[in-house]
Formats: sequence, structure tokens, C-alpha cells
Amino acid sequence: MASTARPGIRFLLAHPAHLIALGFGSGLSPVAPGTVGTLWGWLAFVVVQQWLSLPQLALVTLAALPVGWWACTVTARHMGIADPGAVVWDEIVAIWLILLLVMPTGLLGQLLAFALFRFFDTVKPGPVGWADKHFKGMGWRGGFGILFDDVVAALCTLLVIAFWRYFLA
Repeated sequence: MASTARPGIRFLLAHPAHLIALGFGSGLSPVAPGTVGTLWGWLAFVVVQQWLSLPQLALVTLAALPVGWWACTVTARHMGIADPGAVVWDEIVAIWLILLLVMPTGLLGQLLAFALFRFFDTVKPGPVGWADKHFKGMGWRGGFGILFDDVVAALCTLLVIAFWRYFLA
């Protein structure tokens, strides 16, 4: 496949890995694809939780990690970019991890979780920046790196929420 910085529908549908890694099209957003992917993940979680139990949601979320590793690796290789902005599966899985552990919570709690995650994912302070810097590259390591910094951002988000609930609530 040809290297492309701005994939379109044709690229999205060319391989199952692209469909997954590009968040079923949410990564094609010309503006803030990471935020759009996170919003898609949030919406998908809220919808799916109506039909799945907590253990089933946990299983789906955990299964999404190795599937995402594969999809992100293949898609990044096909695009010829170590961490393409259009690849948003990392944001989707990260918001699922966060919501899995903070739900049930109201809209305000979910919005706070979303905003905190976007902060950590965008600014990349401390451990998130470390993970982003040390796990970049092409191939399987790069696919892991695409996911890993977002998982670290999710963990940082969860730590802030836990701190807030324990000390301030």
C-alpha cells in the first residue's frame, strides 16, 4: 500500500486492521482525530454497556488491546508513519479502560474523565511523555507504543480521579 498521511474511505476499507485502527472512521476526522476517536469510544462504551455485563465489558476491553496492537502495527506500516494521527484505536481503548473503572457515574463524571484523559494524552506530562518517547518506531514495537502511551494516560487519569474521590469527595 502507498504511504499516505491523510487516509480516506478507500484506505479505511482496504484492510480490516485499518477499519479498527482508524476507529471505524472516527480517525478520518480532519480536525482533532484523537478527540473524535475518544468521543466515539465514549459513545460506543455507553451504548454497549446497556447489553453487556461488567465482566463482559472488561473482556471486550482487554481483548481490544492485542487486537489494537495488531491493527495499529499494520495500519502504521501501511501508512509509512510510526504513529499516524488518524490511528485512534489507542484513544478508544484508553477511554474504555477509564470508563470501565469509573462507571457507574453521571454525565459530569464521564465528562471529567474525558477531559482529564484528553489532557494527559495531548500534553503528555511525566510518565505519558516518557512512554510516548521510548516506545515509538515501526513494526510490532511501534504498534505497542501507539497503544502504550494512551494506556499510561488512562492510568494517570484514573489516579487523578481516585485521588479526587478519596481526598476531596
